[in-house]
Amino acid sequence: MKKIDLVFRTVGERTSKIALELAIKNIQPNQVHIIENVKPFSKAVQEMLRIEYDCDFVVFMDADCLIMEDMVPFLQSNTQPYIDCYVLDKFRGKIHCGVHITRLDVVQAMQRIEAPKDERKHILRPESRLRNLALKQLNLGINFGEFHIYHDFFQFYRDIFCKYALRELRSRNSYRQAKFNINIEDWNMQAEDKDFYVAKAAVLHARKTIKQDASSQEVANYIEALPNIAIAELSQMNVTEKAAFSCQELDALEAERQVKKTPKSKKMKIFGIGLSRTGTKSLTVALNMLGIHVIHYPNDATTLKELRAGNYDLSILNDWEGIADITVAPFYAQLDKMFPDSKFILTVRDKESWLRSIQRKWERKPVFEEDTDKDPQMQIRRFLRSAVYGTYTYNEERLSYVYDLHYKNVIEYFKDRPESLLIINICAGENWEKLCPFFNLPLRDEQFPVMNRKSVLSKIQ
Repeated sequence: MKKIDLVFRTVGERTSKIALELAIKNIQPNQVHIIENVKPFSKAVQEMLRIEYDCDFVVFMDADCLIMEDMVPFLQSNTQPYIDCYVLDKFRGKIHCGVHITRLDVVQAMQRIEAPKDERKHILRPESRLRNLALKQLNLGINFGEFHIYHDFFQFYRDIFCKYALRELRSRNSYRQAKFNINIEDWNMQAEDKDFYVAKAAVLHARKTIKQDASSQEVANYIEALPNIAIAELSQMNVTEKAAFSCQELDALEAERQVKKTPKSKKMKIFGIGLSRTGTKSLTVALNMLGIHVIHYPNDATTLKELRAGNYDLSILNDWEGIADITVAPFYAQLDKMFPDSKFILTVRDKESWLRSIQRKWERKPVFEEDTDKDPQMQIRRFLRSAVYGTYTYNEERLSYVYDLHYKNVIEYFKDRPESLLIINICAGENWEKLCPFFNLPLRDEQFPVMNRKSVLSKIQ
């Protein structure tokens, strides 16, 4: 039997008591370590890394996570060094956060790393930053698992304010900001729920207070002051804090989720098989807005191992309804046989603009960098560039040929099955009017997500 320790971090969340009870029931840890009321989070991370663990794995979790399924069989069979758990988040849907299954050698590597000083990444995500440095040092990668876990449901307003002011600061690159703005649009449609009102107020406060060019120290000071800021702002908003948590609230949520569940064929998947820089990120976000949980360009160690072995029954598809981008683009025929009820979406764009975009991207992201030979993310980048494009570096003639050939081959493969293939040019403005009918869904009223377009990004930043 593997020995599993639980590190439970709480700052007095409304769900702290029930979260700990559920975690003990569904993890059955050998030992429980409670990090209580340690702020800011960077100090809590320091404290948890001072613990001398005597176990095989540590499950680090926060008190805003409600683990609703028995994780023991998975924990006892797992050998992966690090598992990031996908959860159902009230504000952002299906995301990975809150529960982290970490092998002891990774924890020990984290303990040895000196925390970077005045580094923005570490200030905003201290645990994630140290873990990523440890994984890189050990030449290990990230894997994912999906479990029945609720995240950020039922929380105090003051905690929601702190979380979403911080979330705004963590979302300050173009892709994250665009996704976050889509989440906020969804909040606007749930105005009767005060949680979303408070979260939006927190986002606006962070945007107003901490400018894009703020120093790392200014960001750190703001994070440390957030609990007091939250209390003051909620008072100004005349928001009365919630009463203590009741288990009836969780029962009601479980009943609601059961009603919403719709059975889906295990063999029915969605694959975005356009080449990179053809709107695959926009497609991924749009599909998720439609309730179709698709992941963009998974680059974890397990997926790399399976693709290298020619195993297209990808483990990650146990947790997702589909994949988009070049992780699957060259393998559509094999995936079609493996998942015969599936739908395929080929994103396209003007070839000349695509070539310019690819050139810019590849200049920023070479496949050979010092000290990264064993990095799984670098390895999958090399593997896919070779598999898809037949070149590691930008070669206009070769890439132009590959673009035309991929389009021709996909069209030829699906020529007798038009119901299985959608061709969409998101970069030219095609959006819901093509995507929704493909899934027999009504047209959406909200704006279609468009990532990486300068005009859009400047508007939302």
